[in-house]
Amino acid sequence: MPDPAPTAESGSLPPAEKVKTFPTTSGVYLMKDAAGNVIYVGKAKNLRSRASTYFSKEAAVDVRVRDWIGLIADTDFITTDDEIAAMLVEARMIKDLRPRYNKGLKDDKTFPYLQIRTREEFPRVEITRSPRRKGVRLYGPFTSAGSLKAAVNVLQRVFQFRTCALDIKSTEDRWRWFRPCLLHSIRRCTAPCNFRVSREDYRRQVKNLIFVLEGKKGKLIRRMEKEMHAASGALNFEKARRLRDEIAALQNLDLRGDKDKDVQPEVFPIDPKKGLLGLRKVLGLAKTPRTIEGVDIAHLGGTDTVASLVSFLDGLPFKPGYRRFKVKTVEGVDDFASMREVVSRRFRRLKEEDEVFPDVLLIDGGKGQLNAALDAFRALGIEPPCVISLAKQEEEIYRPGEAEPIKLSRHSAALRLLQYVRDEAHRFAQHYHHMLRRKRLTEE
Repeated sequence: MPDPAPTAESGSLPPAEKVKTFPTTSGVYLMKDAAGNVIYVGKAKNLRSRASTYFSKEAAVDVRVRDWIGLIADTDFITTDDEIAAMLVEARMIKDLRPRYNKGLKDDKTFPYLQIRTREEFPRVEITRSPRRKGVRLYGPFTSAGSLKAAVNVLQRVFQFRTCALDIKSTEDRWRWFRPCLLHSIRRCTAPCNFRVSREDYRRQVKNLIFVLEGKKGKLIRRMEKEMHAASGALNFEKARRLRDEIAALQNLDLRGDKDKDVQPEVFPIDPKKGLLGLRKVLGLAKTPRTIEGVDIAHLGGTDTVASLVSFLDGLPFKPGYRRFKVKTVEGVDDFASMREVVSRRFRRLKEEDEVFPDVLLIDGGKGQLNAALDAFRALGIEPPCVISLAKQEEEIYRPGEAEPIKLSRHSAALRLLQYVRDEAHRFAQHYHHMLRRKRLTEE
């Protein structure tokens, strides 16, 4: 990746004034001392706004920067196409320039890296704090594990690479009967674990990812545009359409995300991993669950009855998996019948489309709602996943065939995770119900 040239020239302006001339685009800012040495490198989605904070009254008392901001004699910047590029340039410059006040990142191997295992037939992409020395493409270290995870999430939407730890080999027929995980269903992975993508096509996906990671996004887009026009000329419109969508996604690559597609911004009150491990123990599951779906019913006196389905992946809300339903076959107040309808519609479709079931299905309510959901599975002739219900008043967990509910400590990580799923399903259902009521009242 060639060195990007700073676009701001050194001038006579003091640094506090110079940052006010920075662009409002994403990029990397550099703080220099009187000798011209770079003493700090940072990334920003808005260069002018972020760099200006170092010369505010708050910065003078901020323990993270107050000891060295007085040494800043000059500032500079490098613009990038998007926030992901800014993060990658920041990591590379810290590694190359070794700024004095980017503490720990120069050599400390405990910081996160992005690692691609290129020697595997179907290379996996992973975040690690213990990078390998051979057989990998390595990027980092990065200043923020959270930003790196967000970047991988965004990149995975475009390139659909795998992040699992499976050891997939094309010579082993067992993978032909392996069922892909949820990431394939939501188009985040092309499922090499089931040979739904060829080795050559999958490696092409990873090669395109590497192009972006090495700052060659423009070159990749030009190449893809040429392929798109060739496909269109050959009347291969499906390929041309796919390339068109991928180009658009690349051009809009950004860490900021979309509230309707990405996880909720709420701060998760517990460690999701701890909650999932607790669920495995409490429910007696053979393995730790990764996917949980929650269902709730909402209405007002039996009118405008709707249902919500929320999806959680690895203990956090996963917005692309959210669904909402208008209840069609139930008149008046009948939560049990409404639950039967919604569960039937959801799992009939999953079965017909050969999609993966969630590891846990959480029903909002008590025994009655749980039995209604189980009736739906029996009517469909489908073996259900782990189905449970959570009764709000006493926060009791009901399971099929068990007369007595499970009562967990209010501080239990497993219970708090279930409460989070239940409350999110309730919020989503109420939002849809209110939206339909407003629409009906407006029309009347």
